[in-house]
Amino acid sequence: MNYSATPFEEDQILTQGVLPRRCVAWVIDIVLIAILCTLLWSVLALFGVLTLGLGMPLLGILPVVPFCYNLLFLASPMAATPGQSMMGLGVRRNDDLGRPEFLQALVSTLVYYVTLATTGLLLLIALVTIRRRTLHDLASGLVAVRVAALTPPPAYWNMPDGSAMR
Repeated sequence: MNYSATPFEEDQILTQGVLPRRCVAWVIDIVLIAILCTLLWSVLALFGVLTLGLGMPLLGILPVVPFCYNLLFLASPMAATPGQSMMGLGVRRNDDLGRPEFLQALVSTLVYYVTLATTGLLLLIALVTIRRRTLHDLASGLVAVRVAALTPPPAYWNMPDGSAMR
């Protein structure tokens, strides 16, 4: 991060291009969740058949798979879903840009699914908020940022600020 930048410039560096990347990351995550649910359904259905129907109630865990997917990846050291990671995004605390705590990830995931259950139109709030935060980001105190903007550029062996002589 550029420590000589103003807060507005710093926000621009952290969140530039985040919204389109979040949309693509969402599609990637939906595909991964669908693959995961399909595999899990196949295994559980086979188990149900092999147990002569006694294992069929286990299919009831399928609706919680997307919730657990988001929660566990946000609360992990990655602090991003696989789709977000592929798009170069990470989820951080808004106040100090640290990794989210489990409770913040839980609140974010809960509000995210409530937002989706209510037509998803509340996601459009990201178009008008500072740092392009959605409703679930605001409720949990999190923000999606570009991970590359968090990492300082590598310094050359003789230039402490990372610049090169030309």
